[in-house]
Amino acid sequence: MMTEADYYALFDAYRKGELAGAERANLERRLAADPNFAQRYTDFEELTETLTSYGERRATRQKLKAFQAEIDAEDETVVETGYPDMPVLHISPMERKLREFWGAHRATMAVAASVAILAVFVTLLGMEWWRTSQSSSLYGYTVLRREVERIKRNQRAMDRAINQIDGSKTADAASQSKFSGTGFALTADGYLVTSYHVIQGADSLLIESRDRQHYHAEPVFTDVAHDLAILRIKDKNFNGFKRLPYSFKRGQSDLGEKVYTLGYPREDLVFNDGSLSARSGFEGDTAFYQVSIPVNPGNSGGPLLDDRGNLIGVVSGRQMDVQSAAFATKSSYLMKLVDSLAAASPEAPYTLPRTNLLAGTSRPQQIRKLQDYVFVVKVYE
Repeated sequence: MMTEADYYALFDAYRKGELAGAERANLERRLAADPNFAQRYTDFEELTETLTSYGERRATRQKLKAFQAEIDAEDETVVETGYPDMPVLHISPMERKLREFWGAHRATMAVAASVAILAVFVTLLGMEWWRTSQSSSLYGYTVLRREVERIKRNQRAMDRAINQIDGSKTADAASQSKFSGTGFALTADGYLVTSYHVIQGADSLLIESRDRQHYHAEPVFTDVAHDLAILRIKDKNFNGFKRLPYSFKRGQSDLGEKVYTLGYPREDLVFNDGSLSARSGFEGDTAFYQVSIPVNPGNSGGPLLDDRGNLIGVVSGRQMDVQSAAFATKSSYLMKLVDSLAAASPEAPYTLPRTNLLAGTSRPQQIRKLQDYVFVVKVYE
């Protein structure tokens, strides 16, 4: 449960542009969908403006004081105190006007000062709590990009593979590989799908197949709001995939359907299954499904399929405190994205598979056919 200080810290980071792309997109979706949450942000904006205005007024007052000090020596006005032993009091016209102004607005300024001090205290305290909690997630949601620097065991082999593919890359550059996720084939001619947060900030991408074949890839289009990215293999020696065995579902899937995913939370391909537990994702986001599947860092971007071998989603993240509560972008949003790209570039349409070769086969048979179309996405920065 987030406190008021947590909200203020989150909003402050959003205003300053300090949130990562996926976190910023999640926050903007929630602002659009939740009126109460949007009102919290509006209140924060008003409080911040009060603080800023107060700071500006204080700066102006200091400047006026400095100016007054310069002209005060002119002794344009002399006020007798009524006590012969007390020195006369010299008041300049500027100071007289200032005294009249501050006397009239003293109460207002006291309230503004109290609000500003409270806002500073809450913001500073909340920022510290927020920085601590943000090491893994944004308000309970964590994405599943894997930090491969800490756990991969074959870095030297990767260095050699990259050097063989692109002689201009040195082993030193290859050692900068930092993250990995999962991706899968979208078309037979080299387009792939993964999660946007997997490739966020990447300088270059390397696709690795189950049999350790490597290909350079580049982003074609990203959809931050729905955490989707379309990649294209750009190696000249790539001859295309075989016919894709699965089809993409354009409609909604039913609650309780049996589903499964393949991904790379480790160096080997990993299978997990479960069921579709909600038609909406984290905090009611209707662009996502919730599925009861245990997923781990590295599963992001992996395919989510139903029992008939229809691709129904793209694995995105999980709820922090519930290991088996995972979220996947609905395939219907992926299809809308592909349709819009194809309409924008009719000379290079996306040829999607029309028939499903997995239907009617057992789960092990489906996996054997599917595994050659699921890849590790290596991210280099």
